[in-house]
Amino acid sequence: MSGQTSLPPLPIDLPLLPLRDVVVFPHMVIPLFVGRPKSIKALESAMESERRIMLVAQKAAAKDEPSAEDMFDVGCVATILQMLKLPDGTVKVLVEGQQRAKVNSIVDGEHHFTSNVTPVEPEVALPGDKTSEVEALRRAVMQQFDHYVKLNKKIPPEILTSISSIDDAGRLADTIAAHLPLKLDAKQVILDLSNIKARLENLYEQVEREVDILNVDKKIRGRVKRQMEKNQRDFYLNEQVKAIQKELGEGEDGADIDEIEKKIKAAKMPQEARKKAESELK
Repeated sequence: MSGQTSLPPLPIDLPLLPLRDVVVFPHMVIPLFVGRPKSIKALESAMESERRIMLVAQKAAAKDEPSAEDMFDVGCVATILQMLKLPDGTVKVLVEGQQRAKVNSIVDGEHHFTSNVTPVEPEVALPGDKTSEVEALRRAVMQQFDHYVKLNKKIPPEILTSISSIDDAGRLADTIAAHLPLKLDAKQVILDLSNIKARLENLYEQVEREVDILNVDKKIRGRVKRQMEKNQRDFYLNEQVKAIQKELGEGEDGADIDEIEKKIKAAKMPQEARKKAESELK
């Protein structure tokens, strides 16, 4: 990840790339696949200047030709790290989120969208004891995320090592939010929050909810597994009993009960099956 300085909180004009189904946070590195002609032109325009582009999520992903009203008011200024044109005419681009920004206006130009945006500084100036409250929230969020990662096998545990080294509370919140499977609207709310305390509070609720969902999922999977194991045991029991019943049915009247009992014991069947088989002899 490249070290980048914050942009001054002054309005700037940047090419704009509307995003479907994804919210990009500061410090987040993500590959994007771009196919719309105007979006490709926006990337090309950014590459010709400082490689900076404004990333804004669409309110409705299905809208193929969005207008300014179809985009959220807060996005992320990003730097283009790599850009690759693919044989089918689409573009794969690797971007790194740099800083939140408020969209002041969007111009739908002939070739691409251009946005006038104001970079948003994180609200860190907190009076007195509020600083310790933010630190307490940071630790609580980290603890909950630790639970989440241990329950979710899809996330490599190494992520905890990298996140634990992040001291900045706002950056920690953004990094964790980027790893959660939240709906777009929920992620956008977190992006909208420039106040770090409010962002951590919202994130804590989101992580807690995800942990609860994973715990319920774990219980359901355990219950289903136990039921399947019981069904398998019952099937095996029934097969054993059928075999004994066949043995009893084929024997002549007055067959050697002792011999059959020996066969039951020799079968080393489960206790349930043995009891049921022995009851057939009575």
